[in-house]
Amino acid sequence: MMSTSHAQSTPTAGEHATPAQIVDALKTVAGNPPKVRASFAKGQCVRGTYTPTATATAADITRSVSFTKVQPVRGRFSMGGGNPHVADTNKLVLRGLSVAIGEGDQETDLLVENAPVHFARTLDQMLGFLRVRAPGEDGKPDAAKVKAFSDANPETLNQAHFVAAHPLPGSFAGTTYWGVHAYPATNTRGEMRPIKFKVVPVGGEVTLSDDAARDLAADFLFQDLRERIARGDVRFDVLAILGRPGDPTHDVTVRWPEEDTRETVKLGTITITAVDNNEACDVAIFNPGTLANGIGRPGDEIFAARSAAYAISLGKRR
Repeated sequence: MMSTSHAQSTPTAGEHATPAQIVDALKTVAGNPPKVRASFAKGQCVRGTYTPTATATAADITRSVSFTKVQPVRGRFSMGGGNPHVADTNKLVLRGLSVAIGEGDQETDLLVENAPVHFARTLDQMLGFLRVRAPGEDGKPDAAKVKAFSDANPETLNQAHFVAAHPLPGSFAGTTYWGVHAYPATNTRGEMRPIKFKVVPVGGEVTLSDDAARDLAADFLFQDLRERIARGDVRFDVLAILGRPGDPTHDVTVRWPEEDTRETVKLGTITITAVDNNEACDVAIFNPGTLANGIGRPGDEIFAARSAAYAISLGKRR
């Protein structure tokens, strides 16, 4: 494991960050809890179904059978960070949703979160961000190092600023989730355009004031999720945000211009039908590189490292 003595703010001269270093840094920041994910450690596995809006509509965007046919869904709702005991009332921690839509060569894995941007543009920047947040001997990061890094890399705060500006999520089932990557989508006519995924609760967003959250249990989101699934009350629309020429498709720390108001297409709806045993999600990974034909690999540096990092994290927790 990486010790705090290695917590320099950036990789050393000639060094480039590796997925293994990212996993170690994530674990260090979380206090090295054993046998859990390096990130989004606290979660609940679920099952459901994906239903396309209409085959023709989805096929106008992508020929991927993951989105143009009815498919089984394996999913996991989660809290960000590597602490498996983080309180659900912690507003500044990300909420995540991972879904495997389809099976075999029809499977696409999407990993989305309640912020539309990532906290680093490159792997070197991500490692620097994490290393300055490694706890020192007093159990806390060096505030001066964090400030210096943030001042030199202001885009690394875009995600935190977005989350802090929004109310506390009151339900996993009432949270909007974004994919931060730009995926090249090819339709049935062979036309390609970049898209971003957005997963929106059918029943609208559910938020809480800070006062309302004070007396809630540390696991209130997971209790709420189980109750809503039992009522048949967990559905999400899967939207494609349509890219335009000139969009910054390789920088995951920034949004596309007018992203919230530009054209989107509803590909289909995910209905969560059951709580699953967590072992169903823990024995493997949701692999960002699993993409059925018609959805290509994003070209940004963070995406390129994710599959390897997740496999390394899986090996550590085993």
